[in-house]
Amino acid sequence: MKKIMALVVSVLLLCAACGGVPSDADVEAPISALEAFERMVMSVENFRATATVAFHANKGTNVYETIQHGKMTGEYRVEVTAPAHVAGSVTASDGRQILQYNSRVNGRVSLQVSETPERSEIFLTTFVRNYLQSNEISVNVMDMEQGLRTVLEAPVPGSHPYMAVARLWIDNETLRPVKLIVFDPDNVARMVVTYHVIEFNVTLDAELFRL
Repeated sequence: MKKIMALVVSVLLLCAACGGVPSDADVEAPISALEAFERMVMSVENFRATATVAFHANKGTNVYETIQHGKMTGEYRVEVTAPAHVAGSVTASDGRQILQYNSRVNGRVSLQVSETPERSEIFLTTFVRNYLQSNEISVNVMDMEQGLRTVLEAPVPGSHPYMAVARLWIDNETLRPVKLIVFDPDNVARMVVTYHVIEFNVTLDAELFRL
């Protein structure tokens, strides 16, 4: 309820800044979109997506095409489909351990690895957990070329030098995420996840999260 009230107040303040006290007609559409997305966030159990992930470092940018699966309980799987030299690489977590698999290496190497923000923050479920657990969220509605976008912001836990805050762009018409960007403390975009297809609350076999 606190989150819903925060969203409503944010929209009212935004409308007031644009010119006086908003009428019912002025605020009905954005509030409905925000409340609808809030209800969707609260009901998310898992997701499946195809997405482009770009990592922007000081020395250049690395771009990967991925297939992602994630659950709110912490399990996840990401498979890299491009570029060719890393296609077939898979990282999966069953909530207890994280394993990486490289199909292009002789012997099909599978290694147990440690969690890193560079990996965990690419998942929508991680953003949703951060958003629901933080008291420092913000909400803005932006009128862009592609239409109205609601931008949700939540801090990234910890003190990572390149990951301070994450922002999720929502299409107000479809109520689907279109982009997730993680910024460093200087507000420089360090990781950009662009969603091509995304589905919520789908059937996910437990074997997806094991290697």
